[in-house]
Amino acid sequence: MSFHQFIQDGAGWEREKCETQFENPHLKVWNVQVRTPSRTDGVNWTVVHRKAGAVVVPMTAEGNLVLVRQERVPIHEAIWEFPAGQIDESTAHDDAAIRGAALRELREEAGYVLSEGGELISMGHYFTSPGFTDEHSYLFLAKPVVPSDSGQELDQNEVITECRAFSPEQFRAMIASNEIHDANTLCAFARMCAMGLL
Repeated sequence: MSFHQFIQDGAGWEREKCETQFENPHLKVWNVQVRTPSRTDGVNWTVVHRKAGAVVVPMTAEGNLVLVRQERVPIHEAIWEFPAGQIDESTAHDDAAIRGAALRELREEAGYVLSEGGELISMGHYFTSPGFTDEHSYLFLAKPVVPSDSGQELDQNEVITECRAFSPEQFRAMIASNEIHDANTLCAFARMCAMGLL
């Protein structure tokens, strides 16, 4: 069973059984039996494995935040979010590859790059929905960013209808009015605030 490498059995945790229920190139669904510190007889659980992701907060020299408006099929809506994308499984534990994925998504989805002398600041990682999935995303702040000479480079499955920079005040208002309701974006903003980066 290949849970993400950094998800290890802690004291009192033991994986006893793992059966694949479904698998495709994007995710794998397992039925697992696990002993936990409080459930020594074990518990059955359905776990969805998905590739890790990289989320990048693009900030301009003026301090504005760049968002993309992307169509999301599961919710039948185009929503505002920070650029994000999956990390190849074979490099998912390599810091340089994770940073590379963040910069790739910045360029491909938003059409921006780091300016000369800019920095990509790590803001840790978070689990998207740990009740059923081991999926996690690494969070980065890229500043300052400038438009790329080549513009956006979307892959065939992406539909981004807009890309715009918003002031921090506009961004906060969009959160307050529920115009921004993407978990990656909300988490990245919360982490920025907690770290004093905004």
